[in-house]
Amino acid sequence: MNSSVPTAPWRAQSAVTHVDRSGKAIDDLASSLSELREVSQQLVVHYMGNSDGSTGPVKGERLKEVDTRFSETMFLRLLEMGPAKLGRKRPPEERVAGCCRDFATLFVTMARRKGFSARIRAGYATYFMPGWYVDHVIAEVWDDDVGRWLLLEPEVSGSFAARAGFDPLDVPPDKFVTGPRAWVAARSGKIDPARFLVAPELLEPYTRGWFSLRHHIVQDLAALNKAEMLVWDQWGILNDEDPLVRTDMLDLLAKEISDPNCPADRISTWGRSEGLRLPRMVTSYSPAYSSPLEVDVTHVIEGMLNP
Repeated sequence: MNSSVPTAPWRAQSAVTHVDRSGKAIDDLASSLSELREVSQQLVVHYMGNSDGSTGPVKGERLKEVDTRFSETMFLRLLEMGPAKLGRKRPPEERVAGCCRDFATLFVTMARRKGFSARIRAGYATYFMPGWYVDHVIAEVWDDDVGRWLLLEPEVSGSFAARAGFDPLDVPPDKFVTGPRAWVAARSGKIDPARFLVAPELLEPYTRGWFSLRHHIVQDLAALNKAEMLVWDQWGILNDEDPLVRTDMLDLLAKEISDPNCPADRISTWGRSEGLRLPRMVTSYSPAYSSPLEVDVTHVIEGMLNP
């Protein structure tokens, strides 16, 4: 056991994962990570269609649910749809519309409520499309018994994970590559940067290669700082037209936060750096709207990591 690693900062809720009225429904759930993971799979319907093919794309007014930023709002909405109980099998129409970020955010909320140190990690999964590193967000939880952080997949079913050859409660680092590790691998030449993307058929430059890699390292830093952003939020250096214009800074950042045991004070310091600092207003390229949104995230900033 590695008892020297300080994990307490990620045990407390952030502004995004804070719950109030919905807290009792979480308290009624079992407290094991495996059971919380099973619950998380029933809470969200992916707006592009669930990864197991069980649902199709979300359309119409419900698509706007993908911009729900805070866990309390999502949990209260869930408790309004059908029986007011979280730990049950839900049909797609009784789940909130979202994406991988929302599966992970709701799982992390429940885990923190149960006393676990947990956080979101932005990066790439290799288990969706062989040969590609596909944009994805999962959770990371501290395990006292083994003394290390475990990557945990809150979205896919156990049968999907079994077919893909991994334990969803302890995802191997070759199955999910965090944003900083992906940046290091691409910069070193170990992995072709063109293999990192949202989808092979999506040709929009910002969704692939160096643009995507830069986006994921900045998003991962924000998540480590307990600012669990929407995946289409953009700020700071993410607005630079050249994704390689700040490589010296990003190389240092990636090297440091690639280590899951990077101290909270260093993560917090990086989060206050020029170009990486989360401003009060961000641009959100939501799939629910034809034009970008300017969004006030002041409340998110108030709950960021403060070691």
